Amino acid sequence: MIMTMDERIIRIRLLDLGCVGDVIALERHLVHMRGVLGATVNAVTETAYVRYDGFATSSERLRAAIVAEGFRTADPVAS
Repeated sequence: MIMTMDERIIRIRLLDLGCVGDVIALERHLVHMRGVLGATVNAVTETAYVRYDGFATSSERLRAAIVAEGFRTADPVAS
């Protein structure tokens, strides 16, 4: 059986994102999560873009991981 990947991208609005250190820490946390293929956090737009395998994780898990790291989020928006 050949497994395929369900590649998805989600844009998550972040609320009250602090300094550049927060951006680096959040990106580092996200890219080490199971199923995450890449992550970029922008402090100016307070947005995280996460590319992930939908078979390995979900947008709900990603959002929960961000909240667990101490950041507040608006509802995620699929892009």
